[in-house]
Amino acid sequence: MGFSTIAGATFRALTARKNGPSLYDVCDPVLLKYQGGDPHLGKFYRTALGNPALRPLLRRTGHPALRDEKRLGAVREALVRARDDAEPDWAAVGAPIAELMADIGVRHPAPGPVTTPGRTPGKSEIDRVIRRCAKHLLQSFAKNGFIPTYAAFNLIGDPDMGGREMLMALTGLNSRGYKNSTLLFSLARIFIAHSPARALINPAWRGIAEPMWEPVQIRHRSAYYDAFFTEALLSYLETGLAAGDEASASRRAISEMVDFCLKTSVEEVPAHDGSTVRVITALAPGPHPRFSRFFAQIKQDLGFGIYVPDCDTTACSISAATQAGATDPILDQPLLDFYRGYQVREGANEPRVTVPLNDNIEYEGGVVTWIDNLAGDRPYGNDLDPTLNLDILEVSFRNLNRWKILETPARLETVRRILGFQRKLAESYAFANPRSHIYYLPELYSAYFGRCHAAFMALSAAARQAIDPDDAFEFIRGRVLGYVQGELIAREMNAFDAALALMALAHLGADVSTFAPALACITASLGEGGRHGPYKAYEWNKMKTPTRILVGGPEVTSAFVLMGLALARRRMAEDKA
Repeated sequence: MGFSTIAGATFRALTARKNGPSLYDVCDPVLLKYQGGDPHLGKFYRTALGNPALRPLLRRTGHPALRDEKRLGAVREALVRARDDAEPDWAAVGAPIAELMADIGVRHPAPGPVTTPGRTPGKSEIDRVIRRCAKHLLQSFAKNGFIPTYAAFNLIGDPDMGGREMLMALTGLNSRGYKNSTLLFSLARIFIAHSPARALINPAWRGIAEPMWEPVQIRHRSAYYDAFFTEALLSYLETGLAAGDEASASRRAISEMVDFCLKTSVEEVPAHDGSTVRVITALAPGPHPRFSRFFAQIKQDLGFGIYVPDCDTTACSISAATQAGATDPILDQPLLDFYRGYQVREGANEPRVTVPLNDNIEYEGGVVTWIDNLAGDRPYGNDLDPTLNLDILEVSFRNLNRWKILETPARLETVRRILGFQRKLAESYAFANPRSHIYYLPELYSAYFGRCHAAFMALSAAARQAIDPDDAFEFIRGRVLGYVQGELIAREMNAFDAALALMALAHLGADVSTFAPALACITASLGEGGRHGPYKAYEWNKMKTPTRILVGGPEVTSAFVLMGLALARRRMAEDKA
């Protein structure tokens, strides 16, 4: 976004003609100052929505519907109930706000078609980009002692979060703080959608993955990120491009990141059979997440203080450690026994999914996201994400013999049921619908399916037949390749989209001629990151509640570009051999 665009949007927001009560006219009388009730609701309002940066941009944005005193009163009464009731009726609290969300008009990106595939870069050009990305990761690790990732709020919210879904979140989340933040962010979205500040908060972009606006990025560290940075550096070593010092630095970084996953980020949780299991937490206790003191305090004030482990971080950390050759005893735990307790069986435990934002898909056979800690905390309720389930399959294939999966009927059944869940997504083509995903986008699902498929194909023919007697993997492969070739690379991409497309195409055995659009996009975009790195920060994953919280970073883009190019480079060499 250029300076003139920013200046124009800001001027229009500051001088807009007010045509009804503003967010602050609605909320100030009940949330700015009060005694008793829930103190967090007011603190969240003052910190997140009533702060000196946002208030000037939205204070002149009114909502015409709220000129109706009855509707204005209903919204204020809902806020009072959320503030004062010991156990609010969240469905009733959210109802008048859900009604106002009908015309927010947030849509998923719809990139235009590309008529020319672009020039296919040569091997020397590809090698140069790989080296640049690897250098970026290693320099970042040397400077920070870890490779950072960033979080950013997009206050316009997620296209899939309408009034109906907001009510799902209010009734399905367990933490009152997350309910408060979901309620107020949803209310703010209504005014942002009607404000000239919308162009400032949610500018248009190229491709599918959303770029992350630098001023609101929050740097932090998680085992989930370290696992994928580990895979990126492993792929760099496999290319043979790492010079002596870089190879040594890569191995040191890999070793330290694996330790962060398997030691620093481990906690014990209760299994469903009464035993305890060691899993990998979503966010290690301080000071390990490496938040700045400023953002650590804001995080606490906003009510984001409780984090629990999740099935995805556990799967990806164990996978990365397995690939790195780790021997920690935690790897010997047959995690499928634990995951089985979080697997949905239709009709029996479907209520385990308490926040069904993607209820357009069938949950049977899928494993939910969040793991109860020893204290029994479950602040997010629970949801179910398709890509997470690919990661569980992938780590299971890498540990097939160690966990005795083929020899243990219950474990084999768990794997087959997850695979059945994935096949239904492919049969309905639901995997290509952004609404089907809680934390990711269809392009990332496609790349992760390629990663999972590669681990499956590395098994013996007998093992593959035992796991997949009905050729579900081949069926899903065809559907995913159809999406990547017919949709993703046929339209405008950014560098992150292109890296994910390459991962899918290379892993799934597409003809190397189809690599051209993604390769051309990546090489043409080199340098777009300016002083931050070779590439810009893009959306890697997200949370749809309490609002659209994006996670990514320039280092993340470098990691995925590196992995995509390394895979393409190997396939292109094999094709010439």
